[in-house]
Amino acid sequence: MKEHAKEMVFPIGAPNDGFAQYFSGKSFLAPISTDQVGIFNVTFEPGCRNNWHTHHADKGGGQILVCVAGRGYYQEEGKEAVEMKPGDCINIPAGVKHWHGAAPDSWFSHLAIEVPGENGSNEWLEPVSDEEYGKLK
Repeated sequence: MKEHAKEMVFPIGAPNDGFAQYFSGKSFLAPISTDQVGIFNVTFEPGCRNNWHTHHADKGGGQILVCVAGRGYYQEEGKEAVEMKPGDCINIPAGVKHWHGAAPDSWFSHLAIEVPGENGSNEWLEPVSDEEYGKLK
């Protein structure tokens, strides 16, 4: 983890205990901004990923992910997983079922940016199965 922390300018943060039930493996959370738009640095240990989930909103909403260190994946339901490396940006509209997390052999950090929307909420769903995850390289 110390080597991974040297790769980025943002802090790794504290253990992500408040959301641990929605992650397979350990993750860490560092708030970067909470005033106008929520921006959080989320760090995943190798093999860690979050459950499938959906960001809901009546208007606007969704999430933006910007990889800041390491290597990870993002996957939308029904599509192939997309590898994420530093500098990669993923725009996730409201209503899209997806997951994101570290590659099996790499720490991974991304900025999670909450896109403002009306009546926004998060719906946490089932974990990404070991079988699904095991197909990634």
